[in-house]
Amino acid sequence: MLSEQSAATVRATLPAVGAAIGEITERFYAGLFAAHPDLLRDLFNRGNQAAGTQRQALAGSIAAFATRLVQPAQDRPQDRPDAMLTRIAHKHASLGIAPEQYAVVHEHLFAAIADVLGEAVTPEVAAAWDEVYWLMANALIAIERRLYEESGGDAWREWEVVERVRETEDVVTFGLRPVDGAPVRDFRAGQYVSVRTHLPDGARQIRQYSLSGAPGAEVRRISVKRVPGGATTPEGEVSNHLHACVREGSVLELSEPYGDLVLADAVGTPLLLASAGIGVTPIVAMLAHLAATGHDAPVTVVHADRSPADHALRTDHQAYAAKLPDASVHLWYEREAPSHARTGLADLTDVPVAPGTRAYLCGPLPFMRAVRAQLIEKGVAPADVHYEVFGPDLWLARA
Repeated sequence: MLSEQSAATVRATLPAVGAAIGEITERFYAGLFAAHPDLLRDLFNRGNQAAGTQRQALAGSIAAFATRLVQPAQDRPQDRPDAMLTRIAHKHASLGIAPEQYAVVHEHLFAAIADVLGEAVTPEVAAAWDEVYWLMANALIAIERRLYEESGGDAWREWEVVERVRETEDVVTFGLRPVDGAPVRDFRAGQYVSVRTHLPDGARQIRQYSLSGAPGAEVRRISVKRVPGGATTPEGEVSNHLHACVREGSVLELSEPYGDLVLADAVGTPLLLASAGIGVTPIVAMLAHLAATGHDAPVTVVHADRSPADHALRTDHQAYAAKLPDASVHLWYEREAPSHARTGLADLTDVPVAPGTRAYLCGPLPFMRAVRAQLIEKGVAPADVHYEVFGPDLWLARA
């Protein structure tokens, strides 16, 4: 809990800090990487830094956490700070973040705050925001410590590529087994692993990829979409490297499984699994799990894509759904839609949603926002709509 004195100060200064938070985070990262260039080379996603999305996500999380601390309980939205922190902590644990790194972040973040806000940062203001930071940091450290204890293994382990399957023009699935042959901790459907890749310039860049195979399978699978460069976005250096250079026999470094978009106590619960594009990967793992465990409650499967040829894991996606006794599949393609699918963007207007449905979403932000809004209109409780953002959580940043 934030102290009463600090809460009053944060409440009074939140508009000024919020207005400047974008500039603060920009200066924070500049100072951090100037002092610790190894962090940009070997830990932070260089593509997200170049695009500015990581700065937006950091700004959003700080502002959201501070806002929720000073809001009356009855006015707080459904996505409480603990849910936001859990999502961040899973990502941090997959990267191997250590508690001592929070002190490094504190040093450069508060230097940036003082630099941007100048004389407005009085000792009282500094103390109040220091309290906010350490409440957030210590909560994350505690969650990450628990996640590390549960994983029970080293941060990184070598896995050999034993299969390489081209799913679409831009998506490849890699099947992996641990090089040491030792047992592995199973994962929960919907989770992801980090892949640490050694690039030609000497950097060790890390990316997260959802596990797209069934839990408990002998071979662990990830499906990687090659990210092309755009007018405002850089080319995905890790995804392109994996597509170009990784073959059967190659060895990759993987983290333990993490991620909080998982099926929890789903027995007897109606489910809706909605995806678009490469967001299908955790959904396929969920369907595989439901099929293997004999889930008999209604399951509504929603997917949107550019065309059937672009629909990664399409065969598995539909085959697992077909194994469920009470499943319905709704597909939308922007072009070349077959007779059993619809043309255009996903629209749930005519899709029946059973009372008590719990929904899991993964895909581009506009897709997930639209689906979430339609589900709430149909009576799904906001707390029962769960989502996964690939990359920095810009849903939170723009909230």
